[in-house]
Amino acid sequence: MSLRHAILTLLETEPASGYDIIRHFKQSLGYFWNAKHQQVYQELRRLSDEGWLLCSEQAQSDKPDRKVYSISPSGRAELRRWLAEPAPPNKINDALLVKLYAGALAEPDNLRAELARHRATHRATLDSLQEIERQYLALEPQEQARQRLPYLTLRRGILGEQAWLAWAEEVEAELAARAGQPHAEPVGK
Repeated sequence: MSLRHAILTLLETEPASGYDIIRHFKQSLGYFWNAKHQQVYQELRRLSDEGWLLCSEQAQSDKPDRKVYSISPSGRAELRRWLAEPAPPNKINDALLVKLYAGALAEPDNLRAELARHRATHRATLDSLQEIERQYLALEPQEQARQRLPYLTLRRGILGEQAWLAWAEEVEAELAARAGQPHAEPVGK
């Protein structure tokens, strides 16, 4: 998936400024797609140049005018074209997995500390996703039905974080055994 299609997807639902789009990435799409501030603004410029976005300016009292983007008919056509294409399987590059693969060369305590840092991050992400899920489950049934597909992307994130934390328990047990120390209690339990 390209950043441009993620932006077109967000703008399909409602017009937004660059700031709004970045906020959506952090709140809505951040558990499966990330983009840096600068990347979003560069891509907005490209999409506008290609005619896939429309831009209007809103005056602000003590700030520069706010640019609000919306998807153009040709942008909507591009989004539909992209949606019809098969998506390639996701591939990962994970430095922690490389370190574990070469773990026989490392100190078990160093690997345990690294794993603990990652576990804390994944636990925090899971907590955040579960809070979004609670908000979804509190919606009226009609709104839940309208938001069902975005909710299913959220469920993928939740299940992925739960699986990662379960896997980390297996790794922790092995690292504890290698260090000759008892297995530590899982983070967040």
